[in-house]
Amino acid sequence: MKTLHEYVIEAEAKKVAIGHFNISNMEGAWAVSRAAKNLNVPVIIGVSEGERDFLGVAQTRAIVSSIQKELDHPIFLNADHTYSLDRVKEAVDAGFDSVIIDGAKLNAEENLKITKEAVQYAKSKNINILVEGELGYIGQSSKILDAIPEGVFTDVDSLTSAQNAAEFVKETGIDMLAPAVGNIHGMLKGGVDPNLNIKRIAEIRAATGIPLVLHGGSGNSAEDFVQAIEMGIAIVHINTELRVAFRDALKKELQDNPDEVAPYKIMKSPLLAMQKLVEDKLKLFNKL
Repeated sequence: MKTLHEYVIEAEAKKVAIGHFNISNMEGAWAVSRAAKNLNVPVIIGVSEGERDFLGVAQTRAIVSSIQKELDHPIFLNADHTYSLDRVKEAVDAGFDSVIIDGAKLNAEENLKITKEAVQYAKSKNINILVEGELGYIGQSSKILDAIPEGVFTDVDSLTSAQNAAEFVKETGIDMLAPAVGNIHGMLKGGVDPNLNIKRIAEIRAATGIPLVLHGGSGNSAEDFVQAIEMGIAIVHINTELRVAFRDALKKELQDNPDEVAPYKIMKSPLLAMQKLVEDKLKLFNKL
């Protein structure tokens, strides 16, 4: 099977994007994996620090590896939003396919330092692992929001600049960059987030020369996705929408069948709801 890096380069060449979906349980893992298998496209399963703590780091690696083997399909595992070098090392040593070192909330010097250290450690252990850096703060929580998160600004002067991005990439040696281009973590009530700055995405991609990753994809419009991917976004992250699909389906299942106590029966509807959402997003990202 090709490496994740090869799939990312291939996606860029085709002007499509690989979907990245966060999970917190086995239902999520199966939903994402089966959706990708059904559509015959690669996919990335992401787990944040909190999700890794809940599932277990080694256990998550084992779960995804076993599903990937059973389905015989390119399903990759990413250590999403990792805030310390120790947690980076933990994911690298566990055999994750990629890791994000998120120093976006740090000052420029600290972000550069920890990102560079993460790259050096990861590559010393596995030359094929992808390391992603983050430049520009877009919030941290994947949840329903009443307003744009505190400390996040989407005006053009507050976005990641092409010059800063190019310098950051050169100094750190990262494989991919997650910039602030009008995107926010979480999803505003009503399900519609601010528009992405497509022009800035194109400028950053041209200046850095590496694939870009769009975080906080929940709530963005189909039109924005299509244009962003055309301009250099190679991976799109979805989490909040998946959590909402799970919650809503679970709530309905419990209401419709209040006497059911078998978890495997209760969880079938939430799994299928998540799978449908993933399939819909993958069709959009892959022009299917």
